[in-house]
Amino acid sequence: MQLLEERILKDGKVYPGEVLKVSGFLNHLIDEQLLDEVGKEISARFCKQNVTKILTIEASGIAIACAAAHYLHAPVLFAKKSKTNNISADCYCADVMSYTHGTLSKVCVDKEFLSSSDRVLIVDDFLARGEAVRGLKSLVEQAGAELVGCAIAIEKGFQPGGAQLRAEGVRVESLAIIDSMTDDSLVIRHQN
Repeated sequence: MQLLEERILKDGKVYPGEVLKVSGFLNHLIDEQLLDEVGKEISARFCKQNVTKILTIEASGIAIACAAAHYLHAPVLFAKKSKTNNISADCYCADVMSYTHGTLSKVCVDKEFLSSSDRVLIVDDFLARGEAVRGLKSLVEQAGAELVGCAIAIEKGFQPGGAQLRAEGVRVESLAIIDSMTDDSLVIRHQN
């Protein structure tokens, strides 16, 4: 997606440890017009999949999932990173390691909101090693639902997550793919 790629090159910041900071426009301070275009693009790629639920993980994926939901006309379900008092004891859970934060979280969704009749699209802001997507995929599998694919805003193509998921037969659609990052350069893969 050219608009997102241009914004990454203009405003993205590369930090040590292969961290790409896009918090000035995508996942902290959000450019609503860009977000709307991201939602349209995700919808264009998955509109024929009869999506009944969009699944993401708190917190950075929620805005992107909501933008896609607006165009796909499907509700957003987000996996909570901690089991709070307002979530049922009857839930699906999976362990997810956060590369950015270096922490292990148990993510949960209430069984009331995810069932075997659902056709699920996973949406997230980043895909690097694939830990978050694997955790969300596990929740879909526990529910007996059908995973129709994953829509990712930015994939770090030089890390193994995307390739591994595709090798497992998961449809992964990334709007921007970073081929390499160093402290002073960023190379984006040009897609058709």
